[in-house]
Amino acid sequence: MPDSHPPDAEPRPAKNPSKSLFAKLATLIRPEPEDREDIKAVLEAAHDRHVLDGESYAMISGALEVANQTVADIMVPRSKMDMLDIAKPLSELLPEIIDTGHSRFPIYETERDNIVGILLAKDLLLSITKPSIDVRPLVRPAVFIPETKRLNVLLHDFRSSRNHLAIVVDEHGGTSGLVTMEDVLEQIVGEIEDEFDEDAEKTIFQTGTNSWRVMGITEVEAFNHTFNTDLPHDDYDTLGGWLATELGRIPRRGDSIVSQGMNITVVGADAKRALWLHVQHSGTEMAPSGE
Repeated sequence: MPDSHPPDAEPRPAKNPSKSLFAKLATLIRPEPEDREDIKAVLEAAHDRHVLDGESYAMISGALEVANQTVADIMVPRSKMDMLDIAKPLSELLPEIIDTGHSRFPIYETERDNIVGILLAKDLLLSITKPSIDVRPLVRPAVFIPETKRLNVLLHDFRSSRNHLAIVVDEHGGTSGLVTMEDVLEQIVGEIEDEFDEDAEKTIFQTGTNSWRVMGITEVEAFNHTFNTDLPHDDYDTLGGWLATELGRIPRRGDSIVSQGMNITVVGADAKRALWLHVQHSGTEMAPSGE
């Protein structure tokens, strides 16, 4: 009988039915993520199995959350904005610039809602020997954005326009606050500290006779001193870190825990950490000792 294969043709490899079946079963057991929640579940599973370390998990989760967050979620409110009055001479502005340590300042005229531009501290370097100089020619146009702008869109705009700061306005056109590129990046990579950040900034605020609003970055030692508690702090420095350890995961808004007579509830959180906590004594009223 003649050979059915051409003399130079290599024999075809036989199909492996078990391999094909395994691939189909794998597809059925582990379907591809179909939405954001599925992706989060995959990430959580990878983190639980130590495929992703905590930092990598937090960064990837943060990148996902940026698409869901708006400027209103992270902006510096109007009441905390460091602004400069364009009517003041440079000799009066320089101490304010040095004290705050910012590189960019909103400039207002007559009233704080009337922002006329942005002043870059570096633009003053050539003029520092002339204290009588008018700063108006140095003021750059300000970028105004709505509170509802999504952070992923804002980050793209920052990169394409090379702006690092935007003024946030409300639906009536009034100033709501400001947001910087650093603020957006911190949602992905975590807190970015520099030499001007205040280590002793107040992080505990009393909101009632028996209630307080506490930042997640509050040091555990400071919390213990204020509330006469004895929370452990050998493995973590901040209250948010302690809470994450107690819960066994990254805290979410609405999480609540009672410890040493204190009821601690998460009222603000992002993909990486607890931002704000509501603290209330679970028994009789008490006054904090460290205020």
